Amino acid sequence: MMEVTFLGTGGIMPTAERNVPAIALRYGGETLLFDAGEGTIRQMNAAGLSPMKVSRIFITHFHGDHYLGLAALVQTMNLWNRTKPLHIYGPKYSYEFVKNLLSSGFFKPGFEIHVHELGEERIMFKGYEVQSFKVEHGVPALGYVFRENDRRGRFLDEKLEEYGIPKGPILGELERRGWVEWKGRKVRLEDVTGPKRRGIRLVYTGDTVPCERTRLFSEGADVLIHDATYINAEDRGSSYHSTIGEACEIGRKAGVRRIVLFHRSFRYSYDEYRDAAERLCDVPFTVPRDLDVIRLR
Repeated sequence: MMEVTFLGTGGIMPTAERNVPAIALRYGGETLLFDAGEGTIRQMNAAGLSPMKVSRIFITHFHGDHYLGLAALVQTMNLWNRTKPLHIYGPKYSYEFVKNLLSSGFFKPGFEIHVHELGEERIMFKGYEVQSFKVEHGVPALGYVFRENDRRGRFLDEKLEEYGIPKGPILGELERRGWVEWKGRKVRLEDVTGPKRRGIRLVYTGDTVPCERTRLFSEGADVLIHDATYINAEDRGSSYHSTIGEACEIGRKAGVRRIVLFHRSFRYSYDEYRDAAERLCDVPFTVPRDLDVIRLR
């Protein structure tokens, strides 16, 4: 199971109701952060998430509301005597910006921090991969695709019966090795399981105007978390953000199962924004509040 906690759902500046962007993804005993605006450490405390469990942080771009919480996170990790390395990923200039942020003040991390500058690439981890793709925000900016590895098909009772394989420890051995010798026959895992099950796919755009690359990288995703800062284009003006209608159109064209409308401008109340989404969105959608959780199986 994968658990997604929206630590901050607003955009540009925090308000009494909501914080600026940060998303925690818990999977397989790991916690990944996507963006870390100011106040992220407080939001993690409120959500019951430990910064010591964070292994990787993916920054979409270097506007303050998306990364200024990094310094407080790292200082808290240091205060709690972290020894495990931390990996920070982001677009061009990540190394320079992170180095400058973490070297300010009388402070030096007591553990290794590795900064990775990304273009469009796939990074493989145990059980999943993260793929970065370019979005359009007026500065170097990335979106990210979290893709769980495909899982084996379910054991089929009729196939187990055909090969005379009982349920029990032998199935564990079959899964570990991929085959077993049973009653003089070599039985492969695929002989007794159904079709592979596709892993979970989650896409996060960060800040962007609607763009074709988002649609391409979101094809068939389970969840698309898309910038939808404004209700209408008049409010957006010349800023590099999307409206609710534009975000929902990308989700519809990409065939996503659900779109999460994210980075809501401070000018809108939750009810006003959600009412607009009801009018403008023609795909299943969610308007998250801070600390809301989505669980995906």
